[in-house]
Amino acid sequence: MAARRHRPARRGQPLDRRHAGRDRARPRQPCRGRRAAAASAFPAWSRLSSRKRAEHLAAFAAGLGARRETLIELQMANNGKPRFEAELDISDAIATFEYYAEQATGLDARQGADVPVPDDGFRARLRQEPIGPVGLIVPWNFPLVTSAWKLAPALAAGCTVVLKTSEFTPFAELVYADIAAESGLPAGVLNIVTGAAEAGEALVANRLLRKVSFTGSNRVGALVMRSLSERTAPVSLELGGKSPILVFADADLDAAVDFIVGGMFTNAGQMCSATSRLLADKAILPALVEKLTARVSALKVGSPFEDGTEMGPLTTRPQFERVQQVLNDAGKDGLMPLTGGRTRDGGGFFIEPTVYLDVPDDHAIWRREIFGPVLAVRGFSDEDDAVRLANDTDYGLVATLVSPDKERTDRVAAALEAGMVWVNSQQVIFPQTSWGGFKASGIGRELGPWGLSAFTGVKHIVEAV
Repeated sequence: MAARRHRPARRGQPLDRRHAGRDRARPRQPCRGRRAAAASAFPAWSRLSSRKRAEHLAAFAAGLGARRETLIELQMANNGKPRFEAELDISDAIATFEYYAEQATGLDARQGADVPVPDDGFRARLRQEPIGPVGLIVPWNFPLVTSAWKLAPALAAGCTVVLKTSEFTPFAELVYADIAAESGLPAGVLNIVTGAAEAGEALVANRLLRKVSFTGSNRVGALVMRSLSERTAPVSLELGGKSPILVFADADLDAAVDFIVGGMFTNAGQMCSATSRLLADKAILPALVEKLTARVSALKVGSPFEDGTEMGPLTTRPQFERVQQVLNDAGKDGLMPLTGGRTRDGGGFFIEPTVYLDVPDDHAIWRREIFGPVLAVRGFSDEDDAVRLANDTDYGLVATLVSPDKERTDRVAAALEAGMVWVNSQQVIFPQTSWGGFKASGIGRELGPWGLSAFTGVKHIVEAV
């Protein structure tokens, strides 16, 4: 199965959409028709055999594959991703649909599994049933990827969906409508709406939807949870991060630089998983910083359609302006970058990859999720100090460890408060493993069997025998 890799920049290189359509509702109720369609379609879709649902999921994987080159170029144009990143996005989405097609195939066979009970006079059986029509809200940084992570398990479980795209990057995800039409997906099973905050608010507030799965900022996630709490509806939240990468004294420094650059400057740092806090043993900190600064300052920043581009622009003007403000504030606070820290001349939403050394642990650059190409660096004195600094954050999404000492990496991985820990690795994400974090990084898990469980309810049947 293919896996997503947040690949480092390379050294030395530089229809009728009635059942899955664009939103055509009136401005005051931008999601009304789509929500009602999902609710009406749910009974029949939930009763369809899981094997038949698997066939539809496989059709989504095949449909994405057939449009691969078009979608790659669309991601490049709409998001500003260099080609190698856009290629990984499409591969990730295809792999996700393929995985959940496999999961759906055997779902019916697992229903009614016996549950041991301590009384021979009773028999208990387990069913996991679809929770109903659901709302899926996805962000602009990884179109197709975040939607596949939600859409595939929801459909596999037997839920019908209303998918709201980002208002900034809707184009790639609208292809799901074409694939649904081609594959004969029943009307109302997949519904796609576009729009900004108003569309999201209407989606979350509607009582026909029995759950909402949201990926985005903590600020908006809190609003989603607050709205759903009014009717005590369940929610899954995949939110932010301020993740550490820990480099120990025995690390291969060239490999460490690869992992740092890949974990921080992929997608111009617009990742919830960005390892934006570098913690390095003080014994090797000067040598590591020298290598890192040379590498980062040589990264080619430019249009995704230029040969050799290693980092593209930020995706949206609002995000560009937010990161600009962060850099301006850092200068006012007396922080001077080792490299970067400026916007690129000539226009566009380009910000130089930026590295700050010895950032105070109470500064916004150390504590806040910047969502841009801004790396903060500090040294640690020993393993306990490294773990303490790594865990001193409101978030707990991911972490990376760099050391050949397996006993140490096992020990530190167990001590870190993070939902995913990579050891001597780029950010590789398999559909079979979970995605999600601790603390303010969210509620629930995506991917793997946990992603499927997020769209099912547990039912036990206990009968006297």
